[in-house]
This record gives sequence, C-alpha cells and structure tokens, in this order.
Amino acid sequence: MRIASIDVFAVDLPYSGGVYRLSGGREYRSFDATIVRITADDGTEGWGESTPFGANYVAAHALGVRAGIAEMAPDLLGQDPRLVDRLTDRMDATLTGHLHAKAPLDIACWDLFARSVDMPIHALLGGSTGDIVPIISSIGSGDPDDMRAQVADHRARGYQGHSIKVGAAASDGGPALDAARIEACLADREPGEYFLVDANGGLTPETALRLLRLLPDDADIVLEAPCATWRETLALRRRTNVPIVVDELATDDESVLSAITDDIADGIGLKVSKCGGLTRARRQRDLCRAAGFTMSVQDAWGSEIAFAAVLQLAQTIPEQNLRCALDLRDGSPVATATFDVPVRDGGVRAPDTPGLGVSPDLEVLGAPVASWS
Repeated sequence: MRIASIDVFAVDLPYSGGVYRLSGGREYRSFDATIVRITADDGTEGWGESTPFGANYVAAHALGVRAGIAEMAPDLLGQDPRLVDRLTDRMDATLTGHLHAKAPLDIACWDLFARSVDMPIHALLGGSTGDIVPIISSIGSGDPDDMRAQVADHRARGYQGHSIKVGAAASDGGPALDAARIEACLADREPGEYFLVDANGGLTPETALRLLRLLPDDADIVLEAPCATWRETLALRRRTNVPIVVDELATDDESVLSAITDDIADGIGLKVSKCGGLTRARRQRDLCRAAGFTMSVQDAWGSEIAFAAVLQLAQTIPEQNLRCALDLRDGSPVATATFDVPVRDGGVRAPDTPGLGVSPDLEVLGAPVASWS
C-alpha cells in the first residue's frame, strides 16, 4: 500500500455561541479548519483535521497549517501510510516544528491504516477500555449568570465536565470577577461533575493566588494553564494545593517530560493537533500514564473529524487517568462529517467501525484548495 494522492480542504466553522472569549481580550467568531484526505493506491481513503484556535492562542494558524502541508505532502507520496512512526520521522526531516501542520497528515494515515485492516483506530492504539468517555463543555468567559446558564444547558445534555474560562483584566474586575464566575458555575454542581478553571495562560502568580484565596475552601476545581510561562507556573505550583494541569506549555514530547520531571503539574490537556497527531499523542499518553498524570483529551478546535481522533485516543486511557474528552461537535453548526456517537449516560463511546468512524460530507467540504498526486 502506497500514498497515491493528498487533498486539502478549507472549511469555515462559525462559533455556535456567537463570540468566544478568552483571557487577554481575545475574541473568536469563527475558526478556519484544514481537512486532509489521503488516498492509497488501492483506493482506500483516510481523513484528518487541524483547526487552530485562531492565530494568537499557540504558535499555529490556519494558513500556516496549509503552507506546512504543502512543504511535506510531495515527500509523502509513494510512502506506506501504515508506517506511522516512519512517516512522522519523514515529516520531521522535511519540516522542523509546525506540529499543527503535521497533525492532519498523521491522523489521515492512522485512519487509512485502520480502514485497511478493518479495525477502529482505538484498537491499533492499544485497545478500548470499554468505559464511557466523559465529555467536557467549553464555557467562554463572560457574565457569571450567563456562564452558569451555559453550564446548566450542557449538564442537561449529558456533559459531566465543564471547562470554565477565566482571566479577567483588572479593568474588567480581575480576580473578583473570575471568582464570581467560578462560584456561579459551581452553584448547581451535581455529584461526579468535574470542573476545570482554564485561564489559557492569562494569570500571573499574583492574580492566580488572589483568585484562589477568594474561593470557598471546599471549591473542588482544577486550575488549567494558569500562567503563560514555565517559571510563573512553577512558582504558583509551589504556593498552592489546588491541582494544576498544563496545556499550552505542553506542546511536544520534551515539554511533557519536563512537566513530569519538574513536577510542575498533576496532569495535561492532551490536544491531538497541538502535539502533531495521534502518533505523538500516543507517546505522550504513555508518558503521562507512567507518571500518574491525568489527561483531558481535546483539540484546539475542530469539527466531527477532529473529535473522532480525540475520542479514539481517549477511549484507550484508563479511567483513573482520563478526566474527560472535549466534544468538538458542540462548537459549530457546520458538520463536516457524519459521526454517529450519541451522548448517553454522561459520555460517549468510540465506535467499532473501521478507522476514525466518520463519513465526510463532500458537499460541505467543497473542492480541494490544494492537491498532490
């Protein structure tokens, strides 16, 4: 089996909530998705997606994803798509860094590989745990009562986890506003629910400590990505007993290893495209499991195709290490594929159908914006 052609599609994913707000005044209304189709010489197809969270979240943006693919795609033609580690090495030899550009190519190869042997990807990643994967909402920062209502809406739809965005500027209310947001979101908490308080690097150690001291002693939260730098996060870690998980600072194998050896956190946000696809995500999963880290399996943003990759990986993580998976289908009314995974009993299960389990909608995808054969 050899790679015969590579096609790239661009799809606009408007945010279903209108405006999504992060710390630092960052606002997003739509997201530019890059979707890849790799076709083998026997006609078997594989699909992958990379949708950066705008251009000012981490060092990635949609035009860069497609430019990076253009650098690597010609060198992948004629290669065996089932040799995923060797293809990762080949992409690294062709282009340094740019993991978001490598991710959709890598995921598409996993999809193609799994389809070729009539197995789901989770079986090739080590096997399903058989457990329900809890799903987590993503609640943008805003008015505390509005955020409380959003949590209630997601709770009613079966979500067991909630990611609450904080990081208010001093002029907007600072730590006091963030504390009010957290307390509002936790006000109707039900047994078994999990709350991540995500600052996306928008706090300093000072503002993080002030925020935490404003919360009730029994506020059961995990603080995600509180500070923008390694030093700041480590300083905060040494001065609080609130669990911390890192996200934007855990971008590759080396930084995950450093998070473990420096004891900077208790877990990570494992984003598939951020770490370059499923090949590297598998490595980071195993590192985290060996270290006793928890994992929230996510992606920066995306559609059904990205969510399928997230779920295939999450399905292989034991319950004690898996906090939740981000259901990306909730983010946009535009569906790029059929992915029949209903929310039941507080979560989802990855399908046992071959590959990712998706059926892309070619009418939504439109014509390729780039192709190689």
